[in-house]
Amino acid sequence: MTRTEAADMPGDGEPKTPDRLRRRASRLLSQLTMRSDRLIAEGLARADARKWHYAVLASLQEYGPGSQAELSRRSGIYRSDMVGVLNELAERDLVERAPDPDDRRRNIITISAQGRRHLRLLDKVLDDLHDELLTPLSPAERDQFTQLLTRLLDHHTRAS
Repeated sequence: MTRTEAADMPGDGEPKTPDRLRRRASRLLSQLTMRSDRLIAEGLARADARKWHYAVLASLQEYGPGSQAELSRRSGIYRSDMVGVLNELAERDLVERAPDPDDRRRNIITISAQGRRHLRLLDKVLDDLHDELLTPLSPAERDQFTQLLTRLLDHHTRAS
């Protein structure tokens, strides 16, 4: 049990976090994010993957081939971390690198057939993990929750 979990659960199993903290959306989002990140990381690890693998493969599948810089922008992965992620994916034949015909200093990254199959597997893994994470919510509430989170993120992304 982490310190955060221990702080929220006294011996009787009832949350002991002060009401004023439990009413703060920022704190609730932080607490849920920690739990979500752990659940997703553990679930993807069982499928021999990491969240960045999924982000890159999903980006390539949806938007097509791209340079490392483009993939970094699309996926939110720091450019300095992208090389390592791409090396991991290339070692497993999930992506292919080829010189950019317009600029030989750059590589163009493409998802491979094996990468598309692996992405479908990861989609299923994540669907199951999201079901576990969102268990207390009905399907309509899950859709609404996702829409609200998207609206908040879009607003704050535009504002920055």
